[in-house]
Amino acid sequence: MPLTASALEYRSIAVPRAVLFDAPSAQAKKLYVIWEGYPVEIIVNLGDWVKVRDNQGGLTWVESRQLSPKRTVIVVQDGAEMRETADAAAPLLSRLEKDVVLDYLETGAGWIKVRHRDGLAGYVPATAVWGF
Repeated sequence: MPLTASALEYRSIAVPRAVLFDAPSAQAKKLYVIWEGYPVEIIVNLGDWVKVRDNQGGLTWVESRQLSPKRTVIVVQDGAEMRETADAAAPLLSRLEKDVVLDYLETGAGWIKVRHRDGLAGYVPATAVWGF
């Protein structure tokens, strides 16, 4: 019997490039490739294969060994602002381009604490990212 995700569960891609398929089989049709760190929502877990949703709503299958428990988010708004604290009036740390992947640290009231791969950490509006 398949195991299903009971609540929103996110993981990230653990390998440099992961192939996404239209069915849970290496012989299924290859749809596209996504990169390491990209966040995905777990929809169904069959053990060796996991059905995932991407930030655009696409449903595909990926081998479970290509997933990491590490949480990441992806910027969905070009020019999203990273602030020093969870406040729109806080000092601006950075403007982020769309599709930048950030490490997820924690969720607050309307804000997500994140860290860029270069080490810069701060807060972005929850509406500016996907994957939490």
